[in-house]
Amino acid sequence: MAGKRSNGEGSIYQRQDGRWSASVSVGRGKRKHFLGPSRSDVSRKLNAALKARDDGLPTITRRQTVEQYLKTWLDAAKPSIRERTWVRYEQYVRLHVLPTLGKLSLEKLTPQHLQRLYSERLDAGLSPTTVHHLHATLHKALSQAVRLNLVQRNVADLVDPPRIAKHEMTTLVPDDARHLLDVASGARLEALFVLALTTGLREGELLGLKWRDVRFEEKALEIRGSLQRVKAGLVVREPKTKQSRRRVGLTEAALISLRRHRTRQAEERLRVGPAWEGLDLVFTDEAGAPIDATKFLRNSFAPLLKAAGLPKMRFHDLRHTAATLLLGRGIHPKIVSEMLGHSQVGITLDLYSHVTPTMQREATAAMDAIVAPRA
Repeated sequence: MAGKRSNGEGSIYQRQDGRWSASVSVGRGKRKHFLGPSRSDVSRKLNAALKARDDGLPTITRRQTVEQYLKTWLDAAKPSIRERTWVRYEQYVRLHVLPTLGKLSLEKLTPQHLQRLYSERLDAGLSPTTVHHLHATLHKALSQAVRLNLVQRNVADLVDPPRIAKHEMTTLVPDDARHLLDVASGARLEALFVLALTTGLREGELLGLKWRDVRFEEKALEIRGSLQRVKAGLVVREPKTKQSRRRVGLTEAALISLRRHRTRQAEERLRVGPAWEGLDLVFTDEAGAPIDATKFLRNSFAPLLKAAGLPKMRFHDLRHTAATLLLGRGIHPKIVSEMLGHSQVGITLDLYSHVTPTMQREATAAMDAIVAPRA
């Protein structure tokens, strides 16, 4: 009782013992065979094998382990995602999933397995945010397994991951912001701190900024990339979203500090000579190489905060400070959102909701002035 399929699409038939069998060509004269209690069962396996073959993936069956599937998924995903993202996926799988669930049959994976995994990882000291990202990685991988017809459902849909822990936002009031820049005046990376506070650029965007993207005459910057660490080292990569690729206006203070910085860098380049790396980066180490963010925070930012007598804070809080100061001065949230490179203005309003009451009071006062009776 053979199935009627075209050449290369595999075949299905019922054996004399009552079980169903299917087979498909996987190239080089080899065929993959499947057995099951029903036609629908082997048909599902056959369709998954055909889909995997057409996608250029190894032909796999539902009897594979979680480890076999996840390694195949990682190999297939590598060409289509950023290297940094792939490295993060691979680390989550290798360090946290495989030691516990790797030998388990993929088709026997249950929501309880994932829930137990997350609880164990939290008990081992992982943060809720990391476990949340681990869940997102597994959800993405298992969604592909559903599309390949390897499993009937995505068990990650049935598990609630830990909530991402929100960092307490620290922002500087205007006087403290001015004081910080006064203390930074004359420092080698003075211009970096001025840009951070006046433009709200992300750390990677600042460290990946190139001179060709500084428009002195137009008083603006073109944000075209971000410095990232990958296996090959520090490289400047294009932004993930079109909103991150943007133009940001420059204050007079920023223009002055950038001009001083350009002069200082030219002097350094002359001293170093041919050893200068010449990557056109605005902010470099003393040899012209990209700045390692970890070393920058330890050797430059932390000492600056201490010298200014300010509490410890994340460098990212300078970005929060820039947004808060502008919103507090009545700058339209849409303008601030575009400056920060947010994909939606709602993100800006949600992040800086602590500024909203002040904005509402100012709006109320403005409306009072509009409708107040004339004297």
